Amino acid sequence: MGEKIVKRIKNPEDKKRYIDHLLKDIETLELMLSKGLLSTKPVHIGAEQEFCLVNEAWEPSDLSETILEDIADDHFTSELNKYNLELNLDPVKLEGTCFSVMHKQLNDLLGVAKNASAKHKAKVILTGILPTITHKYLQYDYMTPVERYKILNEAIRAIRKDDIELHIKGVDEVNLHHDTILYEGCNTSFQAHLQIDPEQFSQTYNWAQAIAGPVLSICVNSPLLMGKELWEETRIALFTQSVDTRRSTFILNEKESRVSFGQDWVQGGVADFYKDAIINFRSLVTTELNSDSLSEFHKGEIPKLRALTLHNGTTYRWNRLCYGVTEGKPHVRIENRYMPSGPTTDDEIANMMFWVGLMHGRPRYLDDIHNKMDFKDAKSNFFSAARYGMSAQFYWEGKLISSKDLLLDHLLPMAFRGLYSMNVEPRDAEHYLSIIERRIRSHTGSRWIIQSFRKLRKEHKTPEALKVLVATMYDRQQKRYAVDAWQLARGDEYKTPKAALTVGDLMNTRIITAQDNDSADLVLRMMLWKNIHHAPILDDDLNLAGLLSWVDVEHYQNHPEEQPGSIREIMKTELITATEDMPLDKARKLMKDNKIHSLPVVRDKKLVGIITSNDL
Repeated sequence: MGEKIVKRIKNPEDKKRYIDHLLKDIETLELMLSKGLLSTKPVHIGAEQEFCLVNEAWEPSDLSETILEDIADDHFTSELNKYNLELNLDPVKLEGTCFSVMHKQLNDLLGVAKNASAKHKAKVILTGILPTITHKYLQYDYMTPVERYKILNEAIRAIRKDDIELHIKGVDEVNLHHDTILYEGCNTSFQAHLQIDPEQFSQTYNWAQAIAGPVLSICVNSPLLMGKELWEETRIALFTQSVDTRRSTFILNEKESRVSFGQDWVQGGVADFYKDAIINFRSLVTTELNSDSLSEFHKGEIPKLRALTLHNGTTYRWNRLCYGVTEGKPHVRIENRYMPSGPTTDDEIANMMFWVGLMHGRPRYLDDIHNKMDFKDAKSNFFSAARYGMSAQFYWEGKLISSKDLLLDHLLPMAFRGLYSMNVEPRDAEHYLSIIERRIRSHTGSRWIIQSFRKLRKEHKTPEALKVLVATMYDRQQKRYAVDAWQLARGDEYKTPKAALTVGDLMNTRIITAQDNDSADLVLRMMLWKNIHHAPILDDDLNLAGLLSWVDVEHYQNHPEEQPGSIREIMKTELITATEDMPLDKARKLMKDNKIHSLPVVRDKKLVGIITSNDL
């Protein structure tokens, strides 16, 4: 959504006005294409870097607006959540040392962000999903107070007429309902842009789709969400579901998600692609449109196609087609949206170079890929890469091949040829593509995160392990080694000060619970079998209703003749509870003053954990 000022389409007049401009944009685009006015050479590349801000405890920092003001540089802009920012790199010609030039600007601008953040005791982290994001940071209060985000959130909820559903299953599983689109803001990416020839649009775009799975497999860097191991690139599933306007329903509905890989190979030209987007996706927002693009074009001006660009900004193909104007010349480009942020800027530039090299290195025998590869194989490859990273196997040229073999034996040589064909400096090509090769032979960012997290979990509770993990990521990023050289987290990179410890840092989240209508005999036996000293009891709405303790178990062990018929008869209902944010010292005092040994931890009446005297 490039437009700064947007508003909801609330009535038929708004809709008609916006659609009129949208149709004129399409007509203008078709005129420009027919006259060959869109630029083809020199080819430009560009990129957008999204990044996270964390505080001294390695948790999300909500100071992005303040930091953005201090940065005071037009390269930077806000993002949906208060703990994210984005910087936009200047477009450069695809030639010579363009990737090194882009890398230098990226490091320089991130240096500006780091200096501004340091004044507010915040730090910059590059990662696909920040591991320390919890439910607390996904409340409405953490949405950046920019009107366009609020309006987009309202528009999506108005279409769904229901909460947003999230269900992602990997090694672990998350199943959540949420009332905002803030989960989308968990995702941070490194979006690469490549200018293309509109005359070759379908050929080029279909090739971008064909290579998406293999490219993604070596870029993965987002395996965790809320302490759960999900996909190797969880962003793919999370982004798809977090802004989905479709409701769960028994009615068969073939419409695709606003975030999608696509349904088939594209046919036709650039204008046809945009027409399909207008057909498939309802317009969500509009803006002030004082003059139409057709009039501007006939006056000899270069139109910005604002209505079309705005509509395109609310549909999220993983390979998105974008119209823009560079140095006074209109062009179209492919925006690669599936590559995650991090682990380092070296890794990101290497990922981008690999993709650009492949885009220009396609061998002639793979022209017309839509006739040689089933689209569903390309789509299957993409989601296999998102789920399994370098463990994925791909369908390629009619055969099943491992990610490692496809990348090393076929795609890396292809990328080198593509870069050399564009006169990219050989030293640059060898430097960055060697990063890709080393990563193929060692580990991806996701594998490093998973292995480090599992190691840390052996000695730390999950919240502390996640903080140590982020502290280690920051330390490695500062040293500027690509991820293939990263050693696993040791465990001593960070320790929460005792005075700052909260209940959430030490509570147990894996709890055996019962419902108040369950068999009392069964629940007491469960506690005995598992040596459980405290069993929370839930009501029919799954709210915390009571608590059984070990004292109850012992009593009915010693007096079996008094066996109760219902849990309601024996559970304690006047409960003293804690919240995740409660300081540990306060929880300790509560237990001591009330002579109890546990505190159920609740959020809006829902049980989220339990902390016991043993934990303290």
